[in-house]
Amino acid sequence: MPGRTVSEKILSAHGGGASRAGDIVRCEPDLVLGTDGSTPMALDYFEAMAGQAVRYPQRVLLARDHYAPPNSPATRGFHQRMEAFAAKTGVELLPVGGGISFQVALETGRVNPGDLVVGADSHTVMCGAAGAFATGIGSADLAGAFLCGEVWLRVPESIRVVLDGALPTGVGAKDLTLALVRLVGSDGAAYAALEFHGPVAAALPVEERMVLSNMTVEMGAKAGIFPTGEVASDAGAVFAREVVLDASALEPTVALPHDPSNAVPVGECAQTAIDWVFLGTCTGGRAHDFRDALRVLDAGGGVAEGVTVVVAVPSPGVRAALDVDGTLARLEAHGAVITETGCGPCCGTADPIPPPGARIISTANRNFQARMGQATASIWLASPATCAAAATAGKIVDPREVV
Repeated sequence: MPGRTVSEKILSAHGGGASRAGDIVRCEPDLVLGTDGSTPMALDYFEAMAGQAVRYPQRVLLARDHYAPPNSPATRGFHQRMEAFAAKTGVELLPVGGGISFQVALETGRVNPGDLVVGADSHTVMCGAAGAFATGIGSADLAGAFLCGEVWLRVPESIRVVLDGALPTGVGAKDLTLALVRLVGSDGAAYAALEFHGPVAAALPVEERMVLSNMTVEMGAKAGIFPTGEVASDAGAVFAREVVLDASALEPTVALPHDPSNAVPVGECAQTAIDWVFLGTCTGGRAHDFRDALRVLDAGGGVAEGVTVVVAVPSPGVRAALDVDGTLARLEAHGAVITETGCGPCCGTADPIPPPGARIISTANRNFQARMGQATASIWLASPATCAAAATAGKIVDPREVV
């Protein structure tokens, strides 16, 4: 018999039997995540199924991260309904400002190698950075996980991604990720699990692995997993295919509107005018990301006239680190608007919303039209350093020229 991939191993372990790609498995997740964007609808389903109790309340973590703070009577109602559900069932509910669900789960040790994590946010895949099989589910499946403690999944085929070479100076995880999305395509990994290998993958710290795992969903993937010493594919495991990316040749990279896979080296879009810069959220919000951005802002003489910089910190842990070392205060001194801890305006569900016609460069994971709540805006995606460099110049520039 051929060996098994990481995905086959994890889903077999959680499904009670030996499973292969293509099999349908009934699994008990180790962690179930919900947000204020998905939980209210899940509660509709839960009540329709006559749900009264959560089977494994200790495995559930709910976050009020999208509407942080709530901006209407309706969104305040979402939060109140979640509060009532948590009080009744005993599940954990993060406060407003308590951070993005999967970011908090990773930071607080709720995710371990070999775990199965499901969440009603497509970017739950980020937990694959810790060696877990983590995937997004819909609100109906979330309700089922509350009630039964189980989910149904099809075991995905796996794609072996080899990150070869070494990252050049001035090129980071976001540049690597955008280059990979370009190589694979926006649906090139549809319902597959990406499994990361190679010297670059092995050298990346978990905080940088998060960026790659997070954006696997922008390639259509079901999961994006970094194997660990505790859980790795067998020799002879069957992969659908192999994708090789030589990181040594990479430059700072920018995704053009309105598709994360429409990525080019920064030189091909240099001098593009920018008037809004978004720093933070789940793909650009680790403490070192904000420190990198601040270093570029300091070197470039601050924020250019006419440019708005918005900062969204993804978790209380990151915010505390930035408060202690003064990074957040120094960003604010540069004129940055500091939002509530959480998703911020990344998906257009919390203020500030960009003005009509805004030209935005963002550290986020998506640049679809109307993504940030403004249909007439154009969004470029880039690393924290490239975004900060644009803030200093009022146009896209190579951050290596600023620092």
